[in-house]
Amino acid sequence: MIKTKSIYDEISEEDGIRVLVTRYWPRGIKKEKKDYWFRDLGPEAGLIKKWKAEEISWEEFRKSYLDEFRSKEKTAHLEELKGIIKSTKEVITLLCTCREGEHCHRIILKEMLLKK
Repeated sequence: MIKTKSIYDEISEEDGIRVLVTRYWPRGIKKEKKDYWFRDLGPEAGLIKKWKAEEISWEEFRKSYLDEFRSKEKTAHLEELKGIIKSTKEVITLLCTCREGEHCHRIILKEMLLKK
């Protein structure tokens, strides 16, 4: 099972393995709040900037983020995360700094991980 959550939310036993998927380390967060950090699974800085400045729509953001996975490096990190998921029976919780859940790259990443 894969869940999503903000890194700023309280840690819970139901989180299982906590995986931070942001490019930059979140302010005020201790290293103990995550089990893994895949910084390269976060969107490129320019894409985040455009989204937050409302220069692009959610669909444009989604398409651009998915296009980033054409790079071998980003795909390799995705495969590494898939390996962790396959090797455990624990819940995996994808974390980032977004407080909203609906329009966040971690939702897109979860969908990619659940695809067979």
